[in-house]
Amino acid sequence: MLLNKESGSELRIYGCTRAASAALSHCACIVFTVTIALLSRPGTKAILLFSPRGSPLKTLPHKTKSRAHWILQCLCVTCAILGLAAIVYNKHLSGKPHFTSWHGLLGVIAVCAVALQSLAAVPLIYHSLAKGWSLAKLKRYHAATGLVAYLLGSGSLLLGLRSAWFTGSAGEHTWYLAAACCAFNALVVMNQVSSAYTAKKRLQS
Repeated sequence: MLLNKESGSELRIYGCTRAASAALSHCACIVFTVTIALLSRPGTKAILLFSPRGSPLKTLPHKTKSRAHWILQCLCVTCAILGLAAIVYNKHLSGKPHFTSWHGLLGVIAVCAVALQSLAAVPLIYHSLAKGWSLAKLKRYHAATGLVAYLLGSGSLLLGLRSAWFTGSAGEHTWYLAAACCAFNALVVMNQVSSAYTAKKRLQS
């Protein structure tokens, strides 16, 4: 009985910690988006919709969350491609070379990765397109590649925060706040994806 009580309390503490982390991540997203919106363009993240404790849609069916995730990711890819096109066009007008910084190189890789990963997710909606592949395996690959694409985007964003434009536009405290929000969100997403599939492996074993 004592062991059951201790394990139950540990689970409650763990659950509260996960919920608090997800809530803080949402707050960080809002703060970061507002900060960037004042200086540039806001971005959209859809991964946290599947958070078991911190999703704003956690009471809705999984199918509804999947559709919302799909819509937000389509908007994200569209904004990323339009942003990349605007940057290329602006560089062309200015007569400046393209993708000469690590931020630019990693950014274009991240945009390509997100676009390809989103296209590869179509069989998750129309499973008949991926004959011979189980839905569970497709979801696992989608989560893994999505995490890689997210981390590429986060890395490019962090490098962008070191640009002369951002450091000149933002104060020192704003820079640290933006960097902390970006890093914290990346950690929360990594934990969410890894925890979800670790839990599934435990249930299957």
